[in-house]
Amino acid sequence: MAANMKAVKLRIKSVQSTMQITKAMELVASSKLRKAKERAEVCRPYFRTLHSTLKDIAVNNTDFSSVYAAEARSEKFCYVVIAGDRGLAGGYNANLFKRMEEDSAGRDYMVLPVGKKAVEYFNRRKIEIVTEEFGEIADISVGDCFAIADILCRKFREGEFGHIELCYTSFVSMLSQQPDVFSVLPLTDLKNDSETKSSATRNLILYEPGSTEVFDAIVPEYLAGLIYGGVCDSLASELAARRTAMDAATKNAGEMIDQLNLFYNRARQASITQEITEIVAGAEGL
Repeated sequence: MAANMKAVKLRIKSVQSTMQITKAMELVASSKLRKAKERAEVCRPYFRTLHSTLKDIAVNNTDFSSVYAAEARSEKFCYVVIAGDRGLAGGYNANLFKRMEEDSAGRDYMVLPVGKKAVEYFNRRKIEIVTEEFGEIADISVGDCFAIADILCRKFREGEFGHIELCYTSFVSMLSQQPDVFSVLPLTDLKNDSETKSSATRNLILYEPGSTEVFDAIVPEYLAGLIYGGVCDSLASELAARRTAMDAATKNAGEMIDQLNLFYNRARQASITQEITEIVAGAEGL
């Protein structure tokens, strides 16, 4: 009985130590989450406007021709997959990879991973990787996003792949994060909207030196903007997921400690009762 009580006591101390760690991680995630959430929300309007501008150029100009808006020359896809650097965030990374695998099923593709978990995941599966240079999402800056965009645009122009997809986790709310796959290039799908527009709406804007040149100059910035927006959303989503997971882990640890304390107290009471019984029996024997 004494040995059993000692094991329970050690177990309680172990769970208490784990609880302190999960509580600390929850507090760290909470402290970083507000700033990350604000940054994600601030980024969205600018990049939505940039996307709308590119759409207007691609749709409303009859003399428009650009490799970025032409029919894909290759059916190979490149996925920019933005995951986390660490685990302990519930299903954050697993849900993202599951969504990406669903979208890429049956396709010939390569990936450009952002985040340690993304690099590890695709290395294990022997998937072709464009570069591992951006393997830590915590260190990704705006300049890094422009570097990623330059790499992707160059390889896209060279025909190494014909489609670029952005796979990230959209921050919906503190309790909801939605993995998503967003088609980035080419913009041929935007041209289909022109069938519903009147010819009178075409060529209302003049671009110097020309719409194609302007479009080709904007696309890398557009792509960098989308990637940066995805990074901001993903970071906020990861922190929210980690805070929720650590909060649940802390509560579970508390419940486990209560159950172990109850078991320990019952065992201790049984031990005391047994000792009293033995003392009484011994006294009667005298």
